[in-house]
Amino acid sequence: MEEFNIEYKREHITFPERIVILIYVNYNDLVALLQCSKYIAEFRRCMEPNSFFIKEALTEQHDWVDDIRCRLRPEESDATICLLDSGLSSAHPLIAPFIDKDNIYTVFNDGDFSDYKGHGTGMAGVALYHDLNQLLVSHEVINIPYRIESSKILRREPNTPELYGALTAQGVLFNEIENPDKNRSVCMAITTSSDEAAHGIPTSWSGAIDEIVAGVNNENKRLMYVSAGNIHPLDMEYTSNYVDMNINSCVENPGQSWNALTVGAYNSKINIDDTAFYGYQPVADTDELSPYSKTSIMWDNKWPVKPEILMEGGNMVWNGTSYDSCDDLSLLTTKHTVASGLFSTIWGTSAATAQASKLSAEIYCKYPNSWPETIRALMVHSARWTDKMKRQFLSTNTPNKTEIRTLLRTCGYGIPDLQRAVSCQNNYVNMIIEEELQPFTLNRNSQVVTNELHIHKLPWPKEVLELLGPEEVELRVTLSYYIEPSPGNIGWKEKYTYQSCGLRFELKNSMESLDDFKKRINQAARSEDASWRNELSSSASWYLGVNNRNVGSIHSDFMCVPAVDISSANGIAVYPVGGWWKNRKRLKRYNDKIRYSLIISLSTRENDVDLYTPIITEIQMPTMVAISHT
Repeated sequence: MEEFNIEYKREHITFPERIVILIYVNYNDLVALLQCSKYIAEFRRCMEPNSFFIKEALTEQHDWVDDIRCRLRPEESDATICLLDSGLSSAHPLIAPFIDKDNIYTVFNDGDFSDYKGHGTGMAGVALYHDLNQLLVSHEVINIPYRIESSKILRREPNTPELYGALTAQGVLFNEIENPDKNRSVCMAITTSSDEAAHGIPTSWSGAIDEIVAGVNNENKRLMYVSAGNIHPLDMEYTSNYVDMNINSCVENPGQSWNALTVGAYNSKINIDDTAFYGYQPVADTDELSPYSKTSIMWDNKWPVKPEILMEGGNMVWNGTSYDSCDDLSLLTTKHTVASGLFSTIWGTSAATAQASKLSAEIYCKYPNSWPETIRALMVHSARWTDKMKRQFLSTNTPNKTEIRTLLRTCGYGIPDLQRAVSCQNNYVNMIIEEELQPFTLNRNSQVVTNELHIHKLPWPKEVLELLGPEEVELRVTLSYYIEPSPGNIGWKEKYTYQSCGLRFELKNSMESLDDFKKRINQAARSEDASWRNELSSSASWYLGVNNRNVGSIHSDFMCVPAVDISSANGIAVYPVGGWWKNRKRLKRYNDKIRYSLIISLSTRENDVDLYTPIITEIQMPTMVAISHT
């Protein structure tokens, strides 16, 4: 770089596959560097460090905030984010435009709505702005089409663990009573450790959340995000490889909830400017799993995949012997004590959960009439792993299902993407189906038996796909529904006695007739043997496979196959499997119905292939199939 008179910082950051160097350049410098070196992987703009804004004088901080406020463009919609946390400093100038005084509550009788801890205010800042750092150094207009609400469920005095579920329900209901018709994304980044959660077993708190989301008491279905829980920097000192700590640290209570989406964290931050951390290095590289994020690898296979998604959670630093959190590797957000400063930082799965609720609200703005189950499905369906995540947990390009399980239960389904969730392109098409079925019925012998399944015709453009021949297309399917926990905590240690009813999806084989497909699905739906049912699966081409995906109450998988092979695989079934609605006959729930959202996408790498037009013109309603009883 001396050859081109490029100014650069001599200290550098070293990762296994790359070295990161800070440089000061113009466009011509970048061109010259690319022409003279084949070892440059990428250029990224270096952001102003968070420590700069935090250390600014209060008057300068107000100037920065005033600049943002001038660029704010609040928009009206029915979307809102309900924060269940430590309260809120609603007077903060970056929060006040997006919250009404009638939408601030506390579940405690003291009438204190304030944020004693700062966590709730920090969550609000991320839910509104993602990372203030990026906005402070830009000049762009800031459009925020949703509002926020606050229910204080955490105070200085510790809550009794037995009351966590009741406090959570009360916090949600306060906002619903005042604004019942809002498209609400509930956000809660409060966790505790427990023996049950360490094994994936439901607890009274996670069970209460499953009831809240499923609308057990008032039939209102809800959308909720909870955090996976954080690894503390001090805990990292027992390992030389941070991923080992991720693997051995289990998702905390109530993150094992079946119906709420549990949010883990990935990292995109590696630049340290704070002189207090001279000699420290970032722990994780960009686009890798965050060192803070807890996982579900150690759980039994019968429990849900947790976390399901990852959002930005920042990074830790270390100096070869000790680990720490660092403002520069965290997210810049709003501070609760505005008299002493307007900026603070937040990190880990708390920051990630706030971002998930933000993305959820943005999707709700695009699809205001969608069910909560659908928004939840879109979050998972749009998620992808980064290449670095794959390299962290997969040893080859053709991993076995055990390695894939490790990737799935550390990184979930990946990082969700707004554009992928809400838009279609010529070569990428999402189809969304919202339906309801009655899984069970009482037959003439007074036995509870499987009642019905749905078969949906897939409107594939057969001619287009056949012309593509051996070129690969990706088929991705996500099925989302809510279960109701078994009453009285009975059977909570087994999935088929905890859930009210399960659903599964199955794809028609390309060489299979519709009648043969119906017969195969009938067999699978009637089978009481899960392992035998899995043997009836249509294809070994599914990337995750039935054993990895058929847990919890959201199931997602994909396959990459030659276009000609998928051209005749034009049917997909949704069918029920067991649960206490079937097994506990005396409760008389065998006539109940269950809603589901099914998302199917088809995509190809070729941009000039038009899948969208022929698919849109062929979309049909589902075919209902009754299962014969013997």
